[in-house]
Amino acid sequence: MSFQLAQLNVGLARAPMDDPVMAGFAAALDRINALADGAPGFVWRLATEDGDATAIRPYEDERMMVNMSVWESIEQLREFVYRSGHVEVMGHRREWFERMRVYMVLWWVPEGHVPGIEEAKQRLAHLELHGPTSYAFTFKASFPSPDALQATIDDQVGCPA
Repeated sequence: MSFQLAQLNVGLARAPMDDPVMAGFAAALDRINALADGAPGFVWRLATEDGDATAIRPYEDERMMVNMSVWESIEQLREFVYRSGHVEVMGHRREWFERMRVYMVLWWVPEGHVPGIEEAKQRLAHLELHGPTSYAFTFKASFPSPDALQATIDDQVGCPA
């Protein structure tokens, strides 16, 4: 079985989307979403009919915004996040969002699986409670996909593929 990387990031907005405080964020959304959609390794992202996820509010606090996507590999997501036009927008995140201790989680999903919001929230909560594990991790403390891990084990014990 092949696996892909799911990610959730959350942000506690400093103001409602229609407030001038959020204008720069709102102005960058279409461009950054298009950049993600065309990035190597991109598979899927959470979006409403409006084309983004800004209207989805799965937390009690209405200011909590979510972004969720699936990628072919952690390397391809890392490339998008830290080496594309996305970096410029990330540099402004403190203008739009409150500082949070844990705001992003990564986890492996079977190829073709579209993660749900509750699944993603559980992964983020697990990361916050237990730190990085193979169930929920970060870029800094990542874990190999289950299929990559199995291939490594097979190589070490001399099993044919």
